[in-house]
Amino acid sequence: MRSSCDRLTPGSCSLPYNRAMSFPVQRMRRLRRSEPLRALVRETSIEPGDLIYPLFVCPGEGVRTPVGSMPGVFNLSVDEAVREAEEAAALGIGGLLVFGLPAAKDAQGTGAWAEDGIVQQALRALKASPAAKKLVLIADVCLCEYTSHGHCGVIAQSGDGPDASFDVANDPTLELLARTAVSQARAGADVVAPSDMMDGRVAAIRKALDAAGCAETPILSYASKFASAFYGPFREAADSAPQFGDRRSYQMDGANLREAMREIALDLDEGADMILMKPAMPYLDVVRAARERVDAPLGAYQVSGEYSMLHAAFERGWLDPNRTMIESLVGIRRAGADFIVTYFAKDAARLLR
Repeated sequence: MRSSCDRLTPGSCSLPYNRAMSFPVQRMRRLRRSEPLRALVRETSIEPGDLIYPLFVCPGEGVRTPVGSMPGVFNLSVDEAVREAEEAAALGIGGLLVFGLPAAKDAQGTGAWAEDGIVQQALRALKASPAAKKLVLIADVCLCEYTSHGHCGVIAQSGDGPDASFDVANDPTLELLARTAVSQARAGADVVAPSDMMDGRVAAIRKALDAAGCAETPILSYASKFASAFYGPFREAADSAPQFGDRRSYQMDGANLREAMREIALDLDEGADMILMKPAMPYLDVVRAARERVDAPLGAYQVSGEYSMLHAAFERGWLDPNRTMIESLVGIRRAGADFIVTYFAKDAARLLR
């Protein structure tokens, strides 16, 4: 009797294995019998150095204010941020993503590029810490934490009175973002990370950095940042909720995969050295599609809502914290991320060491 392959034209048989190797000869469970065996054949690995830990830095001294919706996350004064960084370095974490909560806000977000701005103070203090020098210091480049209206750029008004409408003006915002990036690089940022989603911001930042003598400072672009419901807890932590409207005119529509690929291509063409996808879990298909298309280093941000959602399940005993945390991170790595921004960084690093 001929096999099914014999009835096909030469070279057209696509069966992965010879029938003689099927069960009971081939038993997939053989390589799952012990942890050493499972580790030996494990396809996706994750290490503390693959993780980036976000920090929210605020004015004051000795300040460690809990973020109510994010268990284990705090608003930290600069001295406390340095202690946190030293702990992260001791755990082997790859880097920090620094956000700032200024003492005062205005319509232009001037605190974002101020010489004595809160992020600039934090970067200088972190650079002075021997332990923290082991970390890559990434500064978030955006205006939403610094503007009185909570949007990521300059507000333009059309019309007056009850017919007035407001939107974020793209091109006037670029100069302010570029000033912010230069200020952060001069203060000690190893990497600047624009998260605003203005068109052309990578090119504007690259030009400004080069002109300021910071040509060696890389840009990590939030290349596909979606207008997501999963950012809610972050906006509490960073005090950055919009005071009117929303951000859907500049952050991406969550239904658009092909548009995300265009955003990534444009940012790389403008000079981005690395790209970041945000959020992670609801958009793993976007991470995978990006990985298949580009060779640039690629990260994913496991955002506040993902973190808080899992913690809510942990607190109710519905999920095992350690296993769930690591599984969620491995899933992001398996999708194609080279590194992960996550609030779980310290807890995960303790398990992974």
